[in-house]
Amino acid sequence: MGKKQSPKLRTVNKSVAAYPINQFDKNFPYILGQEIVYLLASKGKPVLEGSEWEEIFANCIGADWKPSNVGLDDVVMGNTAWGAKTVKATTKDFKNLKHVRLISGRNSPVYSYGNTIDTSADANLIGEQVLEIWNERVSAVREKFKNLRTVVLVKSNDLSQVAVFEFDTIRYDSELYNFIWNKNGNLEGYQKGTKVKRFTWQPHGSQFTITEPIPEKTLIIRIKQPEKLNKEKVLDAIGFDKSWVTIERK
Repeated sequence: MGKKQSPKLRTVNKSVAAYPINQFDKNFPYILGQEIVYLLASKGKPVLEGSEWEEIFANCIGADWKPSNVGLDDVVMGNTAWGAKTVKATTKDFKNLKHVRLISGRNSPVYSYGNTIDTSADANLIGEQVLEIWNERVSAVREKFKNLRTVVLVKSNDLSQVAVFEFDTIRYDSELYNFIWNKNGNLEGYQKGTKVKRFTWQPHGSQFTITEPIPEKTLIIRIKQPEKLNKEKVLDAIGFDKSWVTIERK
């Protein structure tokens, strides 16, 4: 009698993500460029806010845009969710982009733990509490979505150049970081044994930021600047007249 074999089972991997991380579809850059060109032409100014980026990204990948109070699952496709963030570039040469600092919510140990905090408090204790607030948010969203990512749009001032990359949205182990109070009274978290800063937390306002490295294979595109749409021509094209306006009160 031969060696006992293990039975073959019919399995379905329900945790497969929408697509491999940071590997956008070949049409993604063109759809993104089209969306930004339309935004520039219709607005007449290079302003792209966070909520607009959420909707644009959802359109680019064929996902649903579902704005969230938590800000970690604003875009949804199956069992994958994204938080979408925008940040201005710190250099004109996007190929030299190394890292970005992302505003990642307001984490208040005063509210969550009932503490009174100033720079005399144990920096590592406060850092642990700040990270735990973040971790709880991530865990709550991961209960609904097996795959959780953050997608970042790095933009030039005139939106003639943008970079896009993704990374997994994760929990952070406070044991891997060392926290200190800086000269401005803000808390900074560094990877232990290095000078790599990953976190900043401001006691006044409780703003929490995470510094993320930019992947080497980040998508970078240049965009031709369109002419602003003529307001009168647009209104004429859609057939606007005074009947579109109803005066409810004078």
